[in-house]
Amino acid sequence: MKAKFPDNFLWGASSSAFQIEGGWNEGGKGPTVADVNSFKRSHLQADSKVASDFYHHWPEDIALMKEMGLDIYRFSISWARIIPDGDGEINQEGIKFYNDVINCLLENGIQPFITLYHFDLPYALVEKYNGWESRECVKAFERYAKVCFEAFGDRVTYWQVHNEQNLMVRVDERVNITAEDSWEADRQRAQMDYHMFLAHALAVKACHSIIPEGKIGPAVSSTCTYPKSNRPEDVWAARLNDWFKTDYCLDMHYYGRYPGYYMRYLKERNIVPVMMPEDEEILKDAKMDFIALNYYRTLCVSYLPADDDHPVGERTFPINQVDFDQYGYFHHIKNEHLASSEYGAQIDPLGLRTVLNNYYQKYHLPLIVTENGLGTADTLTEDGKVHDDYRIDYLREHILACSQAIEDGVEMMGYSPWSVMDLLSSHEGFKKRYGFIYINREDHDLKDMRRIKKDSFYWYSRVIKTNGEEL
Repeated sequence: MKAKFPDNFLWGASSSAFQIEGGWNEGGKGPTVADVNSFKRSHLQADSKVASDFYHHWPEDIALMKEMGLDIYRFSISWARIIPDGDGEINQEGIKFYNDVINCLLENGIQPFITLYHFDLPYALVEKYNGWESRECVKAFERYAKVCFEAFGDRVTYWQVHNEQNLMVRVDERVNITAEDSWEADRQRAQMDYHMFLAHALAVKACHSIIPEGKIGPAVSSTCTYPKSNRPEDVWAARLNDWFKTDYCLDMHYYGRYPGYYMRYLKERNIVPVMMPEDEEILKDAKMDFIALNYYRTLCVSYLPADDDHPVGERTFPINQVDFDQYGYFHHIKNEHLASSEYGAQIDPLGLRTVLNNYYQKYHLPLIVTENGLGTADTLTEDGKVHDDYRIDYLREHILACSQAIEDGVEMMGYSPWSVMDLLSSHEGFKKRYGFIYINREDHDLKDMRRIKKDSFYWYSRVIKTNGEEL
């Protein structure tokens, strides 16, 4: 199978700090929301204390990335490793760690592609301000972003601000919402979301000021929703699901204001966030340079009418917090035309082609996929191999979808799947693996932490070498 990609296409692989680094309390690092959440499940699965132990294995791991042929490595910086309490003293040991990683990547011909915030808010900011509910958190993030731009911007061109703000804000645990009353939880959620938008805009402005050649944008969790039927209400429900889960977020980043349908929802629920007059100009002036999207599956919905017991806008969670239903809007169902992974994600390469076209036609900004992959159990054979043909099949079809989107006229910068190596899954530990590199550990047995190249490692290396022609 052959596909065509531009000569300057960026092939990469991705990770995040709390899922890969380990060393959770070493080198002056402070605890994060992600750490605290992972410790709640320590008795059930692996936590962030060791994870994949990149903190102690990074030279070896980067050598493997070079062998694979990566153009970019998309990873996140832990805010609490740079500023342990979120807004206090700068930790020089943390700066040194990331300097060493960045320099090693560059020495091996790999461009760093850095995410500033991937679910791991310093826990001290929760204790001091209830995190993103407070404008103090916005101020703290702007300072942290500037510290990173000044420390690393002479060598790093590509930056992402928040990873999946639009998904993160839906999950109470990830933004540390503990309110039992659903209205109060949603009021806090709306305020936190708004403050993250403000922080994003300030970071974009700071990046362009401090790093003249810098490129910066968001990483959104992309959504492609199909209607259950061709009934007009179902078709409308599918559009609303995409708008409410992802498009409102991109609109806010691009235009600097909430779209009308989303403001109507905030008013329906009486949860319009507090906004300052000066915010309007800040949000409007922040021009992102690209859009990064994370893509795993598509969704299917039918119309869900409101009634006397369930007013318009009320949310309910029959599946999970991410795929919430909303009265007066949409109800999720299984798409009978798609197969699913063992963890329930419906596999749909055509959906990736669809969202790439949708986002490019609407915003006309370069696009890069920064997460896409198959999470499943892998088997290490007695002779030390991992035969993951199922992962190769999944990635091949999605890379083909990218090629087709480029033929459709979409400007794509690159493709950086999840994940460079096996890492901590928030709810399945090391039972659910995504990596090109197998980490020889189990949830409660660290074994030897050996790095083992899977079949997909060699396959992806050939894909990169041939610029996608040999799939």
